[in-house]
Amino acid sequence: MGIDVNTSSGSVRGQTLHVLNRKIHQFLNIPYAKPPLGPFRFAPPVPLKAPKEGIIDDTKVGNSCIQSLKSRMNSDNIMTISEDCLVLNIWTPNTASSGPKGVVALNAVMFYIYGGGLYSGTIFHEYLNGSLLATNGVVLVAANYRVGPLGFLYGGGDQTAPGNAGFYDQLLALKWIRENIDLFGGDKDRITIFGMSAGSWSVSAHILSPLSKGLFKRAIMQSGSVMHNRDRPALSTVEALQRAKQLTRRLNCDEFDYKWLDCLRAIDDPNLFVETPVSGHIGVTHAVFGTEFLPRTVKDEGTMFAPVLYRPLKPDITEHQFRGIVANLSAEYHNIDVDKVCDHYLNGVHKTNSSQLKAELSALYGDLVFTCPTYRFAKSYANSGRNAVYFYRFNFKSQFLAKQYGCVGGDVCHALDVPFVWGSPLSKPHEVWPQFWDKSVIRVKDLNPNDMSVADIECDDNSPAVCADKTGGQQSVRICRAVDCE
Repeated sequence: MGIDVNTSSGSVRGQTLHVLNRKIHQFLNIPYAKPPLGPFRFAPPVPLKAPKEGIIDDTKVGNSCIQSLKSRMNSDNIMTISEDCLVLNIWTPNTASSGPKGVVALNAVMFYIYGGGLYSGTIFHEYLNGSLLATNGVVLVAANYRVGPLGFLYGGGDQTAPGNAGFYDQLLALKWIRENIDLFGGDKDRITIFGMSAGSWSVSAHILSPLSKGLFKRAIMQSGSVMHNRDRPALSTVEALQRAKQLTRRLNCDEFDYKWLDCLRAIDDPNLFVETPVSGHIGVTHAVFGTEFLPRTVKDEGTMFAPVLYRPLKPDITEHQFRGIVANLSAEYHNIDVDKVCDHYLNGVHKTNSSQLKAELSALYGDLVFTCPTYRFAKSYANSGRNAVYFYRFNFKSQFLAKQYGCVGGDVCHALDVPFVWGSPLSKPHEVWPQFWDKSVIRVKDLNPNDMSVADIECDDNSPAVCADKTGGQQSVRICRAVDCE
């Protein structure tokens, strides 16, 4: 059954699904910007000036943004990629036209930003189906944004390539939501943005950016922030321009020609850009106040990445190699005290036990890239004293998903929580989940501190501790296996 909604993009047609004996309206592939083609490559997105004529069919999957197909993890979908990809999906229990006499109570809105290292990702991944979440009285929105060089190339001060075009895409999608979400039964004053991994980096960027102020009420960071450590928040403009010029040379354009960006824009095949990922300059310096903030990590963040990053070390690793890796990390993540870090992670470890050494390497990498940045961001934001800050950790082990995600030793590795957020682990959720899951969604969509509690976590006495509220309003939470983030 089709359902039409008149938006600023035009009249969009979705379909009605029956989920857990409830009607959910699904709209896929709604355009929120002009296609970033030709002269608009690398540039901030351009809003649609006028609604499209006719009915926009939003019942089918659309394009994902340009990326390497090899970068997808555990996806059975057939992905079509194109620069014409700036679209969003919406799942809602009500629309203005579906309510009695066009009147509908407005629900809280959750805007999801996908991960993928800012070089991959899509809203059309099979697990990003918001229909189940929507059964709990919340409107789910997810938007595509440009990734890789097409999304984050920095043009050296040229306003047509200011860097972070992917973040600007997210920004425009948020503005579109503010303008249109009431038509889908959503409350524009109750928007929560949330994201995993690079999506979490994106959330932190919007918290900091003055451009995003007022566009959302609450934020959830699911592993990581743009500030990897206190000395290195992101690429500097100098570093970003150097990477852009390296890409220019590889694509046979003259880096010294003042029209070097025009040369890159003239390349017909956008797939040529995916071979050289380029991170852009994070041009944000101010925090957005007025949001309640809930950053978090999962238990064993590094177990997915460490074996991939250090493939030459398989199947064995020595203490000497471990220390060499930490020394190399010090060059990338400034001011690491190599001896102190090694002593911390190797304490109690048999120096000839390769399995233990690899486990500690995974723990180190997870702490360095995800756990400590998230903790530090949360602590800094809490110290501003303007808003409530809560920190939690996903600690549930799923052997089935651990195998699917390639988690070493069945750990709770990076992104393992995402399927649980969207409901995909359960083939029959109506039989085994609702009594638990209904309450969780209610808590998340409104972030009511009265509904929050601190779970028991096994920690040793030497684990760093985080006090969520020193006035006694929240219990102290220990961050297990974390390097001292201070």
